[in-house]
Amino acid sequence: MNELNTDTRIPDYISAIERIQEGQFEVDIPVSSADVVGQLGVALSRLAQTIEQRYHEASALNTVTSHINAGLMLDDVLEHVYEELRPLIPYNRIGFALIEASDKGPILRARWAKSDAAQVRLTKGYGALLAGSTLQTILETGQPRIINDLAAYAVQKPSSASTRLIVEEGVRSSLTCPLIIEGRPVGFIFFSSNQPNTYKNAHVLLFRQIAGQLSTILEKSRLISEIIGQREEIELQNAELRRLSDMKNLFLGIAAHDLRNPIGNIQMMADLLLMDKADLPAGIQDKMLADIRVQTQFMLGLLNDLLDISQIESGKIELHPDIVDLVPFLTDTVERLAPLAQAKGTTLVFNGGTSGTTSADPPRLRQVMDNLVSNAVKYSPPGSTVTITCARDQGFDVISVQDQGPGLTSEDQAKLFQDFARLSARPTGGEKSTGLGLAITRRIIEAHGGRIGADSEPGHGARFWFSLPRSQE
Repeated sequence: MNELNTDTRIPDYISAIERIQEGQFEVDIPVSSADVVGQLGVALSRLAQTIEQRYHEASALNTVTSHINAGLMLDDVLEHVYEELRPLIPYNRIGFALIEASDKGPILRARWAKSDAAQVRLTKGYGALLAGSTLQTILETGQPRIINDLAAYAVQKPSSASTRLIVEEGVRSSLTCPLIIEGRPVGFIFFSSNQPNTYKNAHVLLFRQIAGQLSTILEKSRLISEIIGQREEIELQNAELRRLSDMKNLFLGIAAHDLRNPIGNIQMMADLLLMDKADLPAGIQDKMLADIRVQTQFMLGLLNDLLDISQIESGKIELHPDIVDLVPFLTDTVERLAPLAQAKGTTLVFNGGTSGTTSADPPRLRQVMDNLVSNAVKYSPPGSTVTITCARDQGFDVISVQDQGPGLTSEDQAKLFQDFARLSARPTGGEKSTGLGLAITRRIIEAHGGRIGADSEPGHGARFWFSLPRSQE
């Protein structure tokens, strides 16, 4: 004891300890293994080195996490993680996965991954049940897992698809850290290296500290990302509601405008016909009754179109597909609509085409043909011909209606198939139009999985066409 009291190294040790406590790690400590005091100096020197290493690791981790924590969105934070953690952990790849609930139990779902060495194969969305996996054991212990030879591990675990994918990326060693918040596991972060034994001599305590700090940051960012995603979804829904509201107002405006005049005319003519003192020739009365019929037909057509497009737009349209033999169907279309064309001095012909069948809703397909043919007749001059054809194009049947009318300008073609589109060309017989027929036609064809379009040059008529998937024959 007296020797210890008189040993001049003891005050040096005490001074060194005081400086280490103040964060001064470069101190001179007399070391020797010859006696007990010298051995104490050796242990003290090693302790100083360990404390210095831990201090620098903690400082670096605090700096890194402060940078990472500055991000908001989860993907941005993970990008920071990938760039900022290199001074603390060696890696070529980082992956991040979240635990999700399911009917079969918790599922681990890949959320993000980045690698500087190979194409990522274990991509976002990959999932596997957590129960019974080695990752479940990691959660139970709370300890990081280190695999020094992943290729050999994959041989031992041939049923692990995730391990196989990682090995195919070139990964040869891995460090898996559980992410736990207030005792609740939320996921994992995976550090991977393309060299074996990268984490063999790693300090598990440091990894636990990193995982602990990242858990809170990543969970915060995940929640913020979800909130922002929900807000964007709500904004999209609100935009859709505004669009539907605008369409409703447009419908009401069009209906009020286009119905006012016909209703006024009908009321005026009805009043005249009902007047006891009215002495109208029979021919005038017949003309007025015929006009009332035309006006009511237009109003009924407008209301039907408005109801039709509203149903389609709201997703309430129901298709009842059946096998349609196109040649007989189009032949019947020509025979049925020929009188409409003849009344204007126009000839309606079917040029035939390849026989074949398609799967379609017959009433809706008839509605499409009625719209296209009546449009062609409406804009065709007397003495012209409207031609219907049918042809095959790979896996589709293409039906076209060609007229010899004034054609379409580029401005008209840009407005085709839009709601309430009014074209520069005028019907040759003064017919009225709601501007909805082609818009309804487009929606019906798209609901069948087909496409619709028009080809035209001013002065050379217009060809309206649509395609439908061919049925298996």
